[in-house]
Amino acid sequence: MLTKDLLRDLIAFPTISADPNLALITYCADLLRDAGAEVTLIKDETGQKANLYATVGPTDRPGVLLSGHTDVVPVAGQDWTVPPFEMTEGDGKLFGRGTTDMKGFVASALRTAIKAADLQLETPLHIALSYDEEVGCVGVRSLIDMLAQAPFTPQFCIVGEPTSMAVATGHKGKTAARVTTTGREGHSALAPTALNAIYMACDMIGTIREIQDDIAASGTRDADYDVPYTTLHVGTLSGGTALNIVPNKTTFMFEIRALPQDDPKAILARIEGCRDRYLADLRKTFPMADITIEVTNSYPSLNTPVNSEVTRLAQSLTGANTTIKVAFGTEGGLFSSQLGVPTVVCGPGSMAQGHKPDEYITTAQLDACDAMMDALLQRLSAGL
Repeated sequence: MLTKDLLRDLIAFPTISADPNLALITYCADLLRDAGAEVTLIKDETGQKANLYATVGPTDRPGVLLSGHTDVVPVAGQDWTVPPFEMTEGDGKLFGRGTTDMKGFVASALRTAIKAADLQLETPLHIALSYDEEVGCVGVRSLIDMLAQAPFTPQFCIVGEPTSMAVATGHKGKTAARVTTTGREGHSALAPTALNAIYMACDMIGTIREIQDDIAASGTRDADYDVPYTTLHVGTLSGGTALNIVPNKTTFMFEIRALPQDDPKAILARIEGCRDRYLADLRKTFPMADITIEVTNSYPSLNTPVNSEVTRLAQSLTGANTTIKVAFGTEGGLFSSQLGVPTVVCGPGSMAQGHKPDEYITTAQLDACDAMMDALLQRLSAGL
């Protein structure tokens, strides 16, 4: 099958992260089993979402893993001019949700596995397809747990997030946290006698901004990133019930996107220290005052040496002689840190097109990815 035809089929599955992906995974599993692959599905507790792990070729040795996610971001509220879950072709572009992030790579990986069925691989090809990556690399963790108990782990991993086929050796890690501030309600006419939880939240947000400013001015820097330092960002804020009531509770969410050289736990500890000093002063007048900080999700950074074997392998497959680092996170940090699998990120399309209405990938980028995959099959047939 052509990669473009496989991509058309994949787009037709509306695998938004909040919805099941099992129909798509079953479709992929059937294709791979028909190609002679050994396929394992790891379902979630609902049975409606699943990871897929497949091996083509010998199963008694480690091979090269191609890793991608199957979920996509929502289309609600976006102004699409083409059907988001049907592939539309025009002017050398293939439009549809997930074309670039990242069903284009998944389609190419499936084509490669099908093609491998007719070859005598000395080194196996592994395929990993996960769910709920878009909400914090959630689904892939059960697949990683399974591999941790396996007789061996993959020799190398290529995560196919869109890099315009450049070889990326690094990305920042992410820690997401929820802050809940608790004050004391009261009538707005007597506001100074109450404790406004929104004001408390604003004070904490101010603290986060001050820490960000300090990191930007004097923290660790890595010029390979578009934003060369660790960032802190507040994304949501909720609180209050009526204008004439002093609110007693507020929540907001913030994230830390940390360079590999920075420890997000140390940054959290810094925020918590500021919180503790702030509360100690407030509680002199309002003993009920409280601020909790709860980490809701995290995944590690990726920091693969530019002279590593996996980097050289990816460069040889693509013809690249340089490397990049990307702003977005991937499951690559988990494969690297939890399994010790040397990992790079390299895939078709540009993240500048991801998450937008009329998302697209160019046919030229798909062709470039197929060329990389064909080169990989040659290496796997020769024993790498």
